[in-house]
Amino acid sequence: MATMTMKKSISLPGLMTLGANNRPRGLDVNYAKKPTLSFRLTHGAVDLYRGPGGASADALKAAELLRNPGWRQKAHADEEPNRPATPKAVEDLVPGNMRQPRVAPAWLKHDKQVLRFYGYFQEHVTERPDENSRYRQVSIMFYMEDGTLGMAEPKVENSGIPQGQFLKRHRVPREDGNGFIGPDDFRCGTTVTVYGRTYKITGCDRFTRWFYEENGIDVGEDEPMVEDKWQQSYKMTKMAERGQIPMSCQAMDSKTYGQFMVGQPPADLRMSQFLLNDRKVLRFKAYWDDHTLYGCRLYFVIHYYLADNTMEINEAHSRNSGRATWPVFFRRGPMYKRNAVNAYPGMLISDGGLYMPEDLRVGDSINVWGRKVVLYECDDFTQKFYKEYMDIDQAVNKIDVSEKPIRHVKLNPPPHNGIGSPEDSLINCQMIQPKPHKQDLAKMMVLSGENLRFEAKMVNGEPEDECRRFVIAYFPDTDRTAVYEIPVRNSGHMGGKFREKAKIMNPDTGKYFCLKDLYVGTTVNICSQPLQIIRADEHCLQFLESRPAEYPWADPVSCAQKLKSLAEEPEMHEEAGIDPDRLKEIAASHGVDLIDHEVITLLRAFGQDTPSGQPVVHGPTLLRAA
Repeated sequence: MATMTMKKSISLPGLMTLGANNRPRGLDVNYAKKPTLSFRLTHGAVDLYRGPGGASADALKAAELLRNPGWRQKAHADEEPNRPATPKAVEDLVPGNMRQPRVAPAWLKHDKQVLRFYGYFQEHVTERPDENSRYRQVSIMFYMEDGTLGMAEPKVENSGIPQGQFLKRHRVPREDGNGFIGPDDFRCGTTVTVYGRTYKITGCDRFTRWFYEENGIDVGEDEPMVEDKWQQSYKMTKMAERGQIPMSCQAMDSKTYGQFMVGQPPADLRMSQFLLNDRKVLRFKAYWDDHTLYGCRLYFVIHYYLADNTMEINEAHSRNSGRATWPVFFRRGPMYKRNAVNAYPGMLISDGGLYMPEDLRVGDSINVWGRKVVLYECDDFTQKFYKEYMDIDQAVNKIDVSEKPIRHVKLNPPPHNGIGSPEDSLINCQMIQPKPHKQDLAKMMVLSGENLRFEAKMVNGEPEDECRRFVIAYFPDTDRTAVYEIPVRNSGHMGGKFREKAKIMNPDTGKYFCLKDLYVGTTVNICSQPLQIIRADEHCLQFLESRPAEYPWADPVSCAQKLKSLAEEPEMHEEAGIDPDRLKEIAASHGVDLIDHEVITLLRAFGQDTPSGQPVVHGPTLLRAA
C-alpha cells in the first residue's frame, strides 16, 4: 500500500485532510464529492469507493484518536507521568476581594478607631471686673488610621464665643519639630502643646482606656474638670431660673411685706396643698366581709387624693358577678374616723377626725360608716410615697387574698355486687348510658394466643391436700387467670377446673393478678387457698427471658450481678460447679436473697450436668458474666 501524507485543508484552515492525496482542483472545477456507499436490493450496502489503496495507517490512527474527546490531555499526561501536582495555596482559595495582607497597614488595622481625650486650656480675659481668665473645655480626637488630630469645643448657651470645631483634622507637628504628635504624647494629667497653646489632659473615654491597657500602657486616672468663676456663676443663674434654689428668708419676708402693703391676703394653705399635690393619688386595694344574710366578701379600690385629703371607694367586681355595673361605693369626699348624726340642727359638735395618709397602712383596717374595710395591697406610687416621706414599707404587710382552690368531695363508688365484672359496674355508676369497657387492641394483636402456665401445689397445712397439684394459666392479652387441678389417682379429689378463666383480684396488692405476681417460689392466694408455684413450662420461661427489662428475675445478667459479692468464695471458682441449694445458702450468708425463679434462670444460662446427671451452676462463668 502506498504511503499517504496528511495535508492541510484549504476550505477549513488547520483541518488535516485524511486520505486525500490528490492536488487541489482549480476554482472552475466541481468540488462535489461522490458518495462511496450505495444500497442494492440483492446485495444490501455496497462500497462504491475505488481508490488506489484506501486510507493510510496514519489516517486510521488519527481517526481512532479522534473517537476519544480527551485524547490530547491523555497524551500530555502520558508524557509527564511523574510530574507532581502543584498544591494550591490558601490565598488561592479566598476570593480576591476578601483577602487580608500578612502585615495589615494602619488604615486597615485601625479603621474607625479614634482615641478621644478631654482637656482644657486657659485663656486670658481683659477688661472684665468679675474674671481675669477663662477655662475652655475641648475634646481631642486622634484618628489611628492616618495619625491625624482634631479638636472640638462643646457649645455653651449664650457664651458669646464661637464654638464647635476648634482644630481641623490633620497631622499636627510636635513643638520641637521632631515628627508629628502621636498616641504616646497623650496621658491623663499631662499637658500637650499644639501650635503654641498648652492643653491640660484631664480624662479619656472607655475605648481609649481599654486600648492603652491592651497595649500595656498606663494612661493615668481621670481628673475633675476645672471650673472658672464665670462657669460657676452661670450654673447658679440657670438653677435659679429653673427654681432649684430656695428663696432666702430676707426675700421671703420682703415678698410677704409687699403683699400686705398692696392689700393681698396671705397665702391659703389649702391652695398651697392643691398646687403641690395636684394629680397625686394614693391607691389601695381593700375588702369588706359582709356577714349579713346572703352577704359575701366585697373587694374595693380606695383612692386617697393628696390635693384635698378626700377619699373615694369603688367596688372591684369580678366577671359575671351578677352585681350592678356602677362601681361607686363611696363618693369622693372627706372620710371621718367616727361618724355621728346631729339631732339638733345648728348644734356645734366636733368631727370624728379626718383620715390622713399616715392612718392608711397595708394590713390594717379603716372604719367606713360602720364597716370594717381591710387594706391588703397598694400600688408602686403609694409604696414610693410612704417610703420617701414617712419611711414606711407598705409591701411588708401585704395580705394574700387569693382564694384557695375548691376541693370537691367525691363519693366512692359502691362495692361490686358480684354481677358482671367490676369495670361494668363502675361504668354504670359513671354514665347514664353505659358503654362497654374498652380493651387494649394493641396488646391483643401482639399477645393474642399466648398461654403461660405454672405448676403449683396447695400449702394450707392439711395432710390430705399435700399431694394436690394445680396448673395456673395466665393469658397476657386480657390479663385473665385460670386454675386447673391435675387429676391424681386415689387422692380423693376430682381433677378439672378449679377457678374459671377471669380477672382475679390479688388480695395482697388489691389489684388484679398480673404476670409480675407469678414466678417460681412465690405463693398466691386464689379462691382463699394458698398455692405455691413450684415450676413453669418451657414456653413460659422463654417468654419471660425474652423480656428482661420487665421481669429482672428472668434476666441472667441481672441475676449474676446480684452475686458479685460472692466472688471471694472458693466454691464459686471450682470448675466442677456448685449445687443450687448450696448457692442459695452462700448468697443468704452474704445478705443476698435469691428466689427459686432466679436459681432456675442461672441454671439455664450457666448450668452444667455432673457425671451423675445432677445440674449445677458453673461459678467461673457466672462471675465473668457479672
